[in-house]
Amino acid sequence: MSPPWTRLVRYQASEQGPVQFGEPILPDDNTDSITELAKARQLHVTVYKGSDPFTVQPTTQTEAVHTLLGPLAPEHVPIIRCIGLNYKSHILETGRALPACPTVFTKPSPAVADHNTAIPIPQIAQAQCDYEGELVVVIGREGKDIPESEALDYIAGYTVGNDVSSRDWQREPAKAGPVPQWSFSKSFDQYAPLGPCLVSTGVAGEASGLLLETRVNGELRQSGNTDDLWFGVRRLVAFCSQGQTLQRGSLIMTGTPGGVGLFMSPPGFLKDGDEVSVRIGMIGELVNTVRFK
Repeated sequence: MSPPWTRLVRYQASEQGPVQFGEPILPDDNTDSITELAKARQLHVTVYKGSDPFTVQPTTQTEAVHTLLGPLAPEHVPIIRCIGLNYKSHILETGRALPACPTVFTKPSPAVADHNTAIPIPQIAQAQCDYEGELVVVIGREGKDIPESEALDYIAGYTVGNDVSSRDWQREPAKAGPVPQWSFSKSFDQYAPLGPCLVSTGVAGEASGLLLETRVNGELRQSGNTDDLWFGVRRLVAFCSQGQTLQRGSLIMTGTPGGVGLFMSPPGFLKDGDEVSVRIGMIGELVNTVRFK
């Protein structure tokens, strides 16, 4: 897929203005500056017309961004496929062997949340709330049984994600059952914040060699590189499309590197009001707070 944009943001030009799409105007071509420019109210975009990232078209109009949102809304995302234990550093951190095939679980579309919004943590999930910074693949056109050699043709682009997780509902037998389960523990509303933008494959290619860092209240917790992915982007698209249709707008969250709160000593679980930032080179920085409800 070749979208008309190289980078795309979703935003409002005024506090009560309509939600729109636009290509950020970055004189230094530095995607990492999007979040900082938006925070300072200095981000400008070329306006795109359309209701979703896959059909928008550019205009000649430019304007300033008042509020930077996430690049996708829940209605754009039919399903989220998540890959468990896909960075070699994280696999070894858990004491497991490197797997022969990807482990896949899902999140529903209401898990999608905006950049720079507070993630509501329900009461049942507050005891062991955790973060997972991840590279996210955005499927741009429908496909099934996709060969690895053609995988990039089905990708619209990439964004940054945080696979917010409730570890007790994932792992403790009294809650999760006799074997660990992932979907319920990671599928609460707004447990998949995305942002700050989409970056096309024309810019990022296979998204290899990208630094990924996660910070909690400014403290570096995760530092990895997408070269450490055990299963790369092409393999994941091909694997997930075996006998299953990958719908346009569906996401693949590709896994997280080592450094999650669960395996800190003592565990570094998130608390009410904590700020989590995830930065991936060439894509930018996703920032959210957690809010216990």
